[in-house]
Amino acid sequence: MTASALAAQPPGVASPTAIDRAFARLYNFDFADAHAILDEHKRVDPGDPLSYSVSAAADLFAEMYRLKILETDFFIDDSKLLEKKTLKADPAVRAAIFNAVGEAKQRAEAKLAVQPHDRDALLALCMSAGVVADYTALVERRHWAALQLARQTQFYALKLLTLNPPVYDAYHNLGMMEYVMGSVTFVVRWFIRFDQIQGSKQKGVQNLYLAVQYGRYYKPFAKILLSVIYLREKKPQEAEKLLSELARDFPENPLFRLELAKVSEQVRAQAAAAQAK
Repeated sequence: MTASALAAQPPGVASPTAIDRAFARLYNFDFADAHAILDEHKRVDPGDPLSYSVSAAADLFAEMYRLKILETDFFIDDSKLLEKKTLKADPAVRAAIFNAVGEAKQRAEAKLAVQPHDRDALLALCMSAGVVADYTALVERRHWAALQLARQTQFYALKLLTLNPPVYDAYHNLGMMEYVMGSVTFVVRWFIRFDQIQGSKQKGVQNLYLAVQYGRYYKPFAKILLSVIYLREKKPQEAEKLLSELARDFPENPLFRLELAKVSEQVRAQAAAAQAK
């Protein structure tokens, strides 16, 4: 663990907030209920930027699920991940995502004008920037533009980690960028540079585990990314453990159960092959 991560432990959560409950529904892929919770929270606290950034994230997850680009096969096969095949994205969903991002930015900037270190405002900006970068890369397939957009995500993630205590969810963003930059060619790393990003896959995994251990909202997301990384690196046993935890914690999510079954089959086949030698 890094020195900055050891400096302070994350604050405890006395009881789930509306944002916590919305994320729980999001990870269960109950997007309608997630939006219902967020809509009520917007009515009660219209100035909270997080409700809008989480709305954008819920719409992004729903669209990627509909387009079948949340399945691990998509992320393991580089030809699928990098192909420029046009997807039939829903323009109404795209409009909703970018509208929610705009609303989140407006409210976050208003809070930061009064309190420059407002945790929720900075997290909302980090989350919104990540949603835009992910939509650009995974739905619109504009990978070069997405890498450049990721700079904004990293900017806010680093700010979140300077707070006391740090917002540990930001390690998810930095871990993902470390791993991605460690996976691309030297030429790409030369033209797309990030401050404090080494392009180390190992450090990327370490950062994601910090999000798993201490994160509040992104803990399950970090587990999802780690399971993909382990499958890419031919370590199905490690992926199986994480997917088992996700399927247990979010039993209504059909994708977690499906992916767990596929990975468990890989583990059994691997064990059988080892015994046959």
